[in-house]
This record gives sequence, structure tokens and C-alpha cells, in this order.
Amino acid sequence: MEEAQLHVWEGYVDWRNRPAIRGHHGGMLAASFVLTAEVLENLAYLANASNLVLYLSKFMHFSPSTSASIVTDFMGTAFLLAILGGFLADAFITTYSIYLISAAIEFMGLLMLTIQAHKPSLKPPNCVMGNTDSPCHEIHGGDAVMLFAGLYLVAVGVGGIKGALPPHGADQFDENTPEGRKQRSAFFNYFVFSLSCGALIAVTFGVWIEDNKGWQWGLGVSTASILLSIPVFLLGSHKYRTKIPAGSPITSMFKVLVAAICNNCKARNSSNDVISMATSPSYTTEREVGEESNTRKGVLGQTLTENLKFLNKAVTEPVHPILECTVKEVEEVKIVIRILPILMSTIMLNCCLAQLSTFSVQQSATLNTMLGSFKVPPASLPVFPVLFIMILAPLYNHIIIPFARKVTKTEMGIAYLQRIGTGLFLSIVAMAVAALVETKRKKAAAKFGLLDSAKPLPITFLWVALQYIFLGSADLFTLAGMMEFFFTEAPWSMRSLATALSWASLAMGYFLSTVLVSTINKVTGAFGHTPWLLGANLNHYHLERFYWLMCVLSGLNFIHFLFWANSYKYRYSTEPGY
Repeated sequence: MEEAQLHVWEGYVDWRNRPAIRGHHGGMLAASFVLTAEVLENLAYLANASNLVLYLSKFMHFSPSTSASIVTDFMGTAFLLAILGGFLADAFITTYSIYLISAAIEFMGLLMLTIQAHKPSLKPPNCVMGNTDSPCHEIHGGDAVMLFAGLYLVAVGVGGIKGALPPHGADQFDENTPEGRKQRSAFFNYFVFSLSCGALIAVTFGVWIEDNKGWQWGLGVSTASILLSIPVFLLGSHKYRTKIPAGSPITSMFKVLVAAICNNCKARNSSNDVISMATSPSYTTEREVGEESNTRKGVLGQTLTENLKFLNKAVTEPVHPILECTVKEVEEVKIVIRILPILMSTIMLNCCLAQLSTFSVQQSATLNTMLGSFKVPPASLPVFPVLFIMILAPLYNHIIIPFARKVTKTEMGIAYLQRIGTGLFLSIVAMAVAALVETKRKKAAAKFGLLDSAKPLPITFLWVALQYIFLGSADLFTLAGMMEFFFTEAPWSMRSLATALSWASLAMGYFLSTVLVSTINKVTGAFGHTPWLLGANLNHYHLERFYWLMCVLSGLNFIHFLFWANSYKYRYSTEPGY
């Protein structure tokens, strides 16, 4: 019986809820199905999201700034809902089931949008922007309800998938061996590579179809792609090992916080109680699920750590039995609190990334988008950072990381926080480049007398591609680093939720972009001037000032990140994190 147990992955099951078997379930083959499904899922999402701002302005007749806000709100909601997907995966439903449910929801949303794009009666009548004889009217009434219902069904589906798929893939590796940890690190790099593969098809083939064949065909491609991802994902069912949900980790966190507050308010010196509780059988005999016991070795000792001493009072005699806490629970809450400042430091970067889907696309639409004899759709500009990521990701995994491991003589080679910091620095450079390019674009518009014209300016769109390359590089370093950092550092019982924080950061970045645009317009308009980012003509915007502001804010954010990163200690190391 004991020999049979050695061949079972404790805490994991297969797709039929039977114990997962070592040597049969998990591994890179299982993860490869996850990576392929992500290619198709990201294609489905980005094929319309990357071009959505133009669809809303040209066919639904929203202003450029309103279209930009709708897109950032939509994308922000999608990524914020990844937290819900991660929470459900940790607490109640397996990552395997969440993917299938979420893919079905996204399919329904895309189907609604495809039907609306196909039927003229569900859209506003065609018009010419700026023509007073036939003014353009925004979509309204039931048609608007259908548009936003479709968009937010897609957002719910995307959120569930983003919250479940990365941890599902990462769970396929044995983190108790160096080889398993290296494979898991490679998985996160190739997950970003898969995102880029889907994005490459989306911003080339998908956008070309939308611009040349019609949005009903472009959305149809997205709908077919998400539908195809379901059988592709199911093909790996016999190889997956799936973590068993262990109940709500949020409940345990709140219990520790409430107990700490109550016990501190009692104003009682209970240091002896802390010592006795730290070595009591209630902790040392506590059963930990699966690999959790192994991952805690050398990380959570039998005594409370010195940092965040306020929480240590949670293990004293509770004011109520329901608030009784173990040392392990207290230390896990400390881990979560320590990673939160790192999360907050990444929001500004994602605010910068939001510009790739909004103002950068609109900038490109005003320029000469010819590349030889081929006309490049403005929404295809992300192809530059995507290609760069697709080249850099394998190089990083097979050349840079092995070299760094030899030089530093560490398992990681390049620490997670070093990767995140590199991305944050690149975002500062990207915003400075964006401001300079916008200044050049507006000078060209004034020089050629095209400030009030819809004609393309006689300068190439490749100037705007520069900011895409810098922000794309920042995204590679930061996103892969964040996902691996949160997954590795988080308590075992809430890894899906912690990994979803990477997407939550992206969501908060998109929402921050919307808030910044709105606030800037209110502040600049309040002083009797024209708001920086308002109107139907991008040439009258002060977009370069907005980008310089983003550059300054990104610089301040980088200083904030360095403060926390320099003092952070990894769970498996005693050296500073940065």
C-alpha cells in the first residue's frame, strides 16, 4: 500500500477525479496542450480587441476618446475577472473545469458580436465623420445592449481562462526537483511565447480580414478559434494532473487578520503564549495537502518570523475558538502581504501597455501605412513587439538563462524581480519615445497643412512602431516574471489566485489609463483651455504631453519598485530579492 502511495501525486487528480500517477500524469507533454490552447484562445481574444477601438469609432460612431475608454474598460474587466477564475480554481472548481466553462462563455459572447456585425439592422446607419448633412449617431438602445452584452460575455470568458490556464500548466511540473522547477520556469516563458503566437495571427490575418472582408468575418474567425481551442485542450485530458481545490484561502486570510486585530486590541502581553503555540501539536501535526509540506521545508519554520510582528498576535489565545490560527496560516498571510507592493509596482507599466490598444492605433491610422506596395492596417502594428517577443523568448530560455545560471551559480540565473525591474525600466524609455514620435507627427501635420484633414500624413507609421518594440520587450520581461514570481512565492493553497494577480495588474493598468484620460481632460478643461485628449480629431490632441506625464509617472513608479525589491527575500533564499 505504501509503495502504491509513492507513485501517486498527492493533492492531484486526473480528469476523472482519480489519483494522478507519477510518470504518467503531468510533464511537458501535458503542458504543451495548455500552450496550444492558449495560442487559439489569445487569437480569439486579440483578433477583435486589437482593432476594437477602430470598430467602435468607425461603425458604432463613438468618439476616439470614448472608444479608447470603452476598450480599456473592456480589457480591464476581462483581466480583473481573472482573479475570480483563480479564486474558484483554488477554492471550489478545478482549473480543468474552469477552462471549459470559460471557453464556452467566451464563445457565446463572440457569437453575439459576430451576428451584430453581420446584420446592418443591429448597427447605426453608415455616415461620413464631419459631414453635417448626415451626422453620425452613436449606437443606442437594444443594439447598444447587444454590443456591450457580447463584449462583457467575452470579458467573463477571457477572465476565467486567464485565471485558470497558466496555473493549470504550471501544476504539471514537480517543483520538488531542480529539473521540475527549471521546466516550470521554461513553461512560463513559453506561455508568453504562446500568447505572442496567438497575437501574431490576430494582428495580421485577423485584422486583415476585419479591414478587407468585413468585421463579421473577423469576428467569425475569433469565434471559430475559441471553439477549436476546446477540443485541443481536451486532447491532453489523459495527461493532465489537476490540483484538488482546498477551500477558500480568503477565509483563512481574513481569520488571521481579524484574530490579530482582536488580540492586539486586548492589550495583553502574551509572548509566552506565542512561544508555546509555535511548538504546539496543533501546528506540527497539521496535515498539509500534496506537495505543500515539501514546499514549506526550510521556508516556514516552527517559530514566527520577525517581520510584520502585528500578525504574530493571531496565534495567541483567541477571543473565540473560530479565530484560532496556526503559525503556518500566519506566515502565509505574511507572504501575501509582502508580494502586494510588487503587484502595485507593476500597475503603471500596464497603464503604459494600454496605450498600445488605444491611442497608438489611432496615431498609426493618421500616418502613411504603406510598406512597399502593401498597405498595413494600423491595428497590425503590434506585430513588431510580438515578433520581437517570439524571437527573444526562446533566446532567453535557451541561451540567456543557462548563461546567467553559470555566471551567478544559482538555479534561477536571473531573479524574478530583476526581470520585472527590467520591464519597468523599458516602459519609461517607451513613453519617452512615444512622446518624441507624437511631437514629430504633429509637426508634420502642421508643416503639410493637414491638421484638419483626414488624409494620411506623409511620414511612415514605422515611427510609431518604436514604442511598440520597447513596450513589447517590457511586457515579455514583466509578464513572465510576474506569473512565475506570484506562482512560486504564494502559499500552495492559493497559487491560482496569486498567478491571477498578474492579470489583475494588467486590469488595474487599463482602468488607471481610463481614469488618467478622464482626469486630465477635466483638469486641463477646467482652466479654460481645450482638454488635452478630447474631440474627434487626433491632430488637435496634446497626446505628447500625456506621454511625457506617463514617462514621469513611470519613473516615480520604478523608484517605488526598487524600494520594495531591494528588501524582498525569496522564500527559498536568504539573500535580497533584487
